[in-house]
Amino acid sequence: MNKGIALVTGASSGMGLCYAQQLAARNYDLLIVSNQQDRLIEAASSLIEDYGVNVIPHYQDLALPSAADELFAFCQAEGLEVEVLINDAGVFFFRELTSQERMAPVMLNLHILTPTRLCILFGEEMKRRGHGYILNMSSMAAKLPMPGITLYSATKAYLKSFSKSLYFEMRPYGVGVTTVCPGAIATPLYNLNEKLMKFAVRIGVIGTPQWLVRRALRRMFRKRRVVRPGFMNYWLPPIINSLPKWLVNRIWLKLR
Repeated sequence: MNKGIALVTGASSGMGLCYAQQLAARNYDLLIVSNQQDRLIEAASSLIEDYGVNVIPHYQDLALPSAADELFAFCQAEGLEVEVLINDAGVFFFRELTSQERMAPVMLNLHILTPTRLCILFGEEMKRRGHGYILNMSSMAAKLPMPGITLYSATKAYLKSFSKSLYFEMRPYGVGVTTVCPGAIATPLYNLNEKLMKFAVRIGVIGTPQWLVRRALRRMFRKRRVVRPGFMNYWLPPIINSLPKWLVNRIWLKLR
């Protein structure tokens, strides 16, 4: 029996695709959104064939300031009632911020503006119906304000703070808001060498998308407030944050 519609952003690859797969396995129809048109169509075809659910691939650049309102308007026009909202779309880069950084506005919109607006717009519909689930992908980096990931850690810290507060506002209406703060996950986001990534997974430093998504969805459906999967979430941030500033500076000068 179909359980409703799940909207997954960034669903053409990586964790977004994994969220779509596992939600389809739970009998949710899907609205999958990405700016990778060819991959999006391939993902939709695969999801339909493998799980027999209805899948709508929606090509859209979610880094534009008007993206959230346009996506909501599309759902309104198509009569789509979103029961599950997964805000997964994101970008990553490791380098010094300069005035020439073209990815800065993209990251700010993808990690702050668009998910915030999507939570507000679709959250209002969920509140009116008295049920629904929102999951926002933050990161362990939210606890790690370090050079090279200056903007990434700051935007993920915002998303974590916003989501944890929104949880209390939505709870009286029967709507769950879950924040996921994973460590490193084996996806194309980090542009790691494939052999290095496989080795890191094998020794447990990096988790797999399937493992993360399974844990995140299980807790989302229980309406948990925060999910911090993996032992690295507990020991790595305190260690890194306790490093003396001179050592952080020396490491950064070698890495940049």
